[in-house]
Amino acid sequence: MVDDQALEQASRIIAGARHTVALVGAGISVESGIPPFRGPGGIWTKLGEPAMDGYQKFMADPTAWWAARVSDQEDDMSEFLRMLEGAKPNSAHYAMAEMEEMGFLQHVITQNIDNLHQEAGSREITEIHGNRTKLRCIGCGARFPLREFKVDEIPPRCPHCQDILKSDTVMFGEPIPRDALQSCELHARRCDCMLLVGTSATVYPAAEFPLIAARGGAPLIEFNPMETPLSELCRVVLRAPAAAALPKLVEKLRDVTPSAGGREKS
Repeated sequence: MVDDQALEQASRIIAGARHTVALVGAGISVESGIPPFRGPGGIWTKLGEPAMDGYQKFMADPTAWWAARVSDQEDDMSEFLRMLEGAKPNSAHYAMAEMEEMGFLQHVITQNIDNLHQEAGSREITEIHGNRTKLRCIGCGARFPLREFKVDEIPPRCPHCQDILKSDTVMFGEPIPRDALQSCELHARRCDCMLLVGTSATVYPAAEFPLIAARGGAPLIEFNPMETPLSELCRVVLRAPAAAALPKLVEKLRDVTPSAGGREKS
C-alpha cells in the first residue's frame, strides 16, 4: 500500500524543482530478482565477504586476472553473474526513465552495476560503481562496451593510450573513478530535490551525496520499505518498494502543471 498523501506531497515538491536527482541503491535491483550483497539472502552473506584487496591483486598480475576471466571457469560468483545477466528492468526503472522524459528527473546516480537503467531508457546516469557491460582503461579512463571489444591479447590494451583495460565495475580497494565522483558531487550540489530510491544510505561515498544536497537546502524524498540513517532528514518518506511507489508517482506527475519557472532539462 502506497501512502497517497505522501505521494501527493512528493509530486508537488518534484514539480516545483528545477534539478531533481535520484540516488539509487540495491533495493531497486532486488525487485528485478538480483540478490543484494549484504543482509538476508545477500550474496556475501552466503559466500562470505570478498577480499578487500581485489584491485591490488589485479594490478599486481592483470594477466592472471584476465586469464581466469576468459577461461569461463565456474566459481562461487557464477550464479550471481547469471542472475545479473538474466535480470530485466522493473516498473521502478521504467518510471524513472519516464520521469526523465517528462522533464521531472534530471539525473540518476546509481550504486548498481546491472545496466538496468539504460535498458529501461534512462540516459542521464552516473554509475558510481561502474557497469558490468563495459571495460575501462586504468590509464585514460576510456570505457568500451564489453560485447563489442575483441580481446586479442591478455591483458587487453586501450586503443587510445595502450594502458591496461579492466572491467568497469569498481573492485574492492579501487578508488571510485574520478569522473564519476566529480559528476556525483556536481549533481548533489546542483540539485534542489533528491530522491533516495532503495538505498540503505550506509555505503560511502554515495551516502554523502544526500547530505551534500540537504546542506544546500534540497528536500530529500525517500522510497524504501525500511528505515535508513537518512530517514529523519527526509521531507517525505514512502515506506513502499520503489516498483510500487514510483509508477504511482508518475501518475501524479502526469496531472501536474509545471511551475512558472519551468523545469530544467539536462
